[in-house]
Amino acid sequence: MKKWIGLLLTVMMMGSLSACGSSAEAASEEAEKIDVDLSSLSSTMVYSEVYNMVSSPEDYKGKMVRMTGTFGVYEGEERNYFSCMIADATSCCSNGIEFVLSGDHTYPEDYPELGETITVTGTFDTYMEGEYEYCQLIDAVMTTE
Repeated sequence: MKKWIGLLLTVMMMGSLSACGSSAEAASEEAEKIDVDLSSLSSTMVYSEVYNMVSSPEDYKGKMVRMTGTFGVYEGEERNYFSCMIADATSCCSNGIEFVLSGDHTYPEDYPELGETITVTGTFDTYMEGEYEYCQLIDAVMTTE
């Protein structure tokens, strides 16, 4: 069960980052910071890349990742796990990445409705919980569409 939750939570990504200057300049600076932009890939490619991220997290650690998917949450006993979920091309399977927003946020007040489309941008990282390693985006920024 925990492995499944980890996979689901791993798909969450982060919203856009703000930068100083004009809109075009800000967009250009932001694009330069993104190492892995899943928001521009087809559903099949996104699903495959997220699978790679979960399978080989050491290849992605420290990279800035952006992804678009649906908002999901698992309300755990000790904390909540927020994720950006992405379905494959046939919508039979989904994969996700957990994200942790930067700053102080309260659930559900500061989060979208379950299933709402979100874009998340954050730094890819891993953490241990018990004997399992999980992937997440930290210092994340989330936008809704």
